[in-house]
Amino acid sequence: MSGVEEISSESVEVKEDREFDAEAGDRIGDDYFLDTTRYIFYKDRKEWADVEPVTQDDGPNPVVKIAYSEKFSDVYDYFRALLKNDERSNRAFALTADAIELNAANYTVWHYRRVLLRALSKDLREEMRYITAIIEEQPKNYQVWHHRRMVVEWLNDPSEELEFIADILSQDAKNYHAWQHRQWVIQEFKLWDNELEFVECLLEDDVRNNSAWNQRHFVISHTTGFSDPAIVEREIQYSLIQIKKAPHNESAWNYLKGMLLDQGLSSPPTLLDRVLELKETHCSPYLLAFLFDCYEDVLENSNKKENAFEGDRKETLRKALDICQLLAQEKDTIRKEYWLFLGRSLKNKCCGLSEPMADEFEPSGQTSGPQENC
Repeated sequence: MSGVEEISSESVEVKEDREFDAEAGDRIGDDYFLDTTRYIFYKDRKEWADVEPVTQDDGPNPVVKIAYSEKFSDVYDYFRALLKNDERSNRAFALTADAIELNAANYTVWHYRRVLLRALSKDLREEMRYITAIIEEQPKNYQVWHHRRMVVEWLNDPSEELEFIADILSQDAKNYHAWQHRQWVIQEFKLWDNELEFVECLLEDDVRNNSAWNQRHFVISHTTGFSDPAIVEREIQYSLIQIKKAPHNESAWNYLKGMLLDQGLSSPPTLLDRVLELKETHCSPYLLAFLFDCYEDVLENSNKKENAFEGDRKETLRKALDICQLLAQEKDTIRKEYWLFLGRSLKNKCCGLSEPMADEFEPSGQTSGPQENC
C-alpha cells in the first residue's frame, strides 16, 4: 500500500505543479519568455481565444515541406493572424519577442515589431537593451542590425554605438555587419574624430585585417581625401611599413593600390623606386603584381605624351614582361595562365613600338633568359 500511496502522492504534486504553471502563464503576460519546461501554447491561452490562427500556406503539393516544431507553428500561426488583422496591441508586441526567439532572422517579424514600437509608444531605450542582448548572441544577424539602425535613428542618439560596435569587433574583427553599422553611424552622425586611431589599433593587433584596411580607406575618402600630396605620402609610408611586417599580406597592397587608383600608381614621385628597393628584401607575388601595374600605368601615360622616348617605353615594357614571366614561372604559378595572358595583352597594346620583342616574352611560358632575382 505504501507504494500506491507514494505514486498517488506524486500524481497530486505533478497536478499541482501543472496548475501552478498554468496560473503563472496567465500572470506573465507581456514578460513571458519561451521556456520548454513551462511553455503554454497560444492556442491554449484564454486571452488569445478571440484570435483565429492562420496556418502557413505551402500550396496544395509542397515539394519539400519543412518539419516545423509544434511550438514554432503555434507562435507563427498566431503571428500571421495578428499581422493579417494589423493588430497593434501589447500582446502583439510580446508575441513578436517569442517569434524572434524562434527565428531572429525573420525580417517580417522585425518590421511588425517596429510598427508596434511606434504605435504603442514603447520605451526605445528598453528596446536598445533588448537588441543588444540579441546581437551579443547573434552578432551576424543582418535583420537585428538593421533594426538597431532604425531605433538609433529614432532616438537620434549614437552615443553608445561606437563603444558597442568595438566590443562586438573585439570578438570578431571582421564582422561585416558590425563594420557596416559602424560606417553608417560615423557617416550619419559625423563621428569621424579618432576613427583612424581606432583602425590603427586594430591593424596593430592584426595587420591582415582587411576590414580595418577598408575602414581606413573609407574614413580618409570621406574626410581629407587622397588629393593632398602630403596625405598620399603619409599613407604610402604607413602602407610600406605595414607591408614590411607581413610581405605576403594582400590587404596592405590592395589599400595602396586603391588609394592611388584615381591619380595613377606611377604618379607619386619615388614610389616605384621604393617598391623596387623593397623587392630586394621583402618580395612577394603581391609586390610583383603591384610593380606590373605600375609599369603598365607608366606605359599608358607615355602613350599620351607626344615626346615620349621610345627607348624608355621599350625598356618599361621589357620590365613588365619580365615581371609576368617571374610570376608565371616561379612566384604565382597557380595563376600562370593569367599572368601569361596579361603579358600578351600588354605586348599587343604596345605593338606600335619598333623592333617587336618576340624573343623576350614567350606565350608558352618558356623563359628565354635569366630572370630577375626575387
